[in-house]
Amino acid sequence: MARTKYTARRSTVGKAPAGLARATSWRATKAGRKPAVKRRNRPGTVALRDIRKFQRSEELLLSKLPFQRLVRDEAAEAYLVGLLQDVGLCAVYAKRVPVMSKDIQLACRIRGQRA
Repeated sequence: MARTKYTARRSTVGKAPAGLARATSWRATKAGRKPAVKRRNRPGTVALRDIRKFQRSEELLLSKLPFQRLVRDEAAEAYLVGLLQDVGLCAVYAKRVPVMSKDIQLACRIRGQRA
């Protein structure tokens, strides 16, 4: 079995553990009392509490106008992507690579929209 190297470590004799020093209260305690240890929740507990709180509430988490702008932006992008896919198919059907305005007009006419 291969030998392994050990790195030198400082001794911690007489020192308080690092986790306990951070968890204690910053206020000076009275003589004879133990320092107050801050209570911590387990990971995910606060997130689940917030989820339940927001599911119960009826208030809007996003303001209406920015959300409306976002929805319009996404809808416009989806519309243009679908239209340009149809325009590309019209150009391929006409045995052409470049897209022309007549392809856009044909795609809109097939979709039943005004060009």
